[in-house]
Amino acid sequence: MKVLAFEDSVDIETLLISNGVDLSKVEFKQYWDSVDHLDRILQFDPDVLMLDHYMPPTKGLDVLLNLLKSNIKKPQTIVAMSSSSMANIAMLKTGADFGIVKFKVSELEIWTHQS
Repeated sequence: MKVLAFEDSVDIETLLISNGVDLSKVEFKQYWDSVDHLDRILQFDPDVLMLDHYMPPTKGLDVLLNLLKSNIKKPQTIVAMSSSSMANIAMLKTGADFGIVKFKVSELEIWTHQS
């Protein structure tokens, strides 16, 4: 499974590992900003895309909107992981599959259904 995270302040891979998620079968990549987000998504071709909302220069909601308007293949799972529940709700309404506070991402069922 390939996971791509856009998050500017929290190391998501470390957060997952420290909360007991086995990432041995996961190729994980994190960008600390959203510069060239569509190119990065296209090049990495993730199965799981994780989006923070408040992330410079492009907010997670706008990254999601740009992705859905593009010809880029939509990842199998899109996770809205803002610390703001309102931001997560907005991304869920736009097309995210999960909305969760970023410090609880290790609780998502996707980590137990890895291939």
